[in-house]
Amino acid sequence: MASYAKRGGMWRAQVRRKGLSLSETFKSKADAVQWATQKEHEINLGKITAGSSRTVADAMREYEKRVSPTKRAARWEAIRFAAFIRDFPDIANMSLTEVDAAVMGRWRDARLAGDPENGRAAVGTATVLREINLYSHVFTTARDEWKWVTESPFKGMRRPSEPQPRKRRIAGEEVERLTQQLGYFDDRAPTTKSARIGAMLVWAIETAMRAGEIVGLTWEHVDLGKRFAHLPRTKTEVARDVPLSPRALAMLEQMKPLKDEFEGSVFGVDSAALDALFRKAKKAALIDDLHFHDTRREALTRLSKIFNVMELAKISGHRDLRILQEVYYAPHATDLADKLHQVST
Repeated sequence: MASYAKRGGMWRAQVRRKGLSLSETFKSKADAVQWATQKEHEINLGKITAGSSRTVADAMREYEKRVSPTKRAARWEAIRFAAFIRDFPDIANMSLTEVDAAVMGRWRDARLAGDPENGRAAVGTATVLREINLYSHVFTTARDEWKWVTESPFKGMRRPSEPQPRKRRIAGEEVERLTQQLGYFDDRAPTTKSARIGAMLVWAIETAMRAGEIVGLTWEHVDLGKRFAHLPRTKTEVARDVPLSPRALAMLEQMKPLKDEFEGSVFGVDSAALDALFRKAKKAALIDDLHFHDTRREALTRLSKIFNVMELAKISGHRDLRILQEVYYAPHATDLADKLHQVST
């Protein structure tokens, strides 16, 4: 039942139902009764829930506090939530029950188009798709676990088309220019941080390991006798063993004089330094459109000349062979032609 009270010529209506408490002030009692009747009806239909008093920002902060810490991408998620709340305050301050597919569709379009006047650059569809996946999970968690909403606004929102898989490979000449710029040479221990990033670049091409896996590689997980590196923590949360090539084993011998300097870390470089110094080296070497992660594609394409697809998946940790084939295996047509000629001769 709703209650009404007159104060100073204004009527205040209060609705308490199913654990919810709503109130509003009106000039007339008739308006107050109409509003209260409508709200009771909406509560009964489930259109108004506990989430009605919660904003999008509330949900993101709650997710960051309760869910993100269980994931390796916690820092990235925290950055994304902070950026959303800062750049889209009109949506961030909306009640969860007011946000629908149209609202999030406008956010999607704004991210893709950018807003130069407010210092927001346009981003690619891959970035938007990653953000959609994150924000969608915020709403489904708020719906299924916290009971703050009854439906996710992403349910009816059109997703951008998946971008074409990146096919960039790194040429041998580019590797030479980068390692020289970084100060890494085969005949000496890489004592500087820059030189060790050069070593990490070569190691990535030899092993197909991700940047984060290389950063986290420790001596205790390297078995020189059995010639493999054990990765207990990976992007897919599934541990795997990576076979080491003769050059990778030689690099470990090269790193041995530095073994006691980095608290067990093989390369002694964190992700921030890797990113910053690799970007600097690319610019100095006049190399465009190259990401450190492109080494993984280069490595797997080279390894495909030795291993079949199932063996490649074992090395790379891919559980979806389609992704391995479409995104990371990028042979040149001449490589395939060479195979044809080898078979026919």
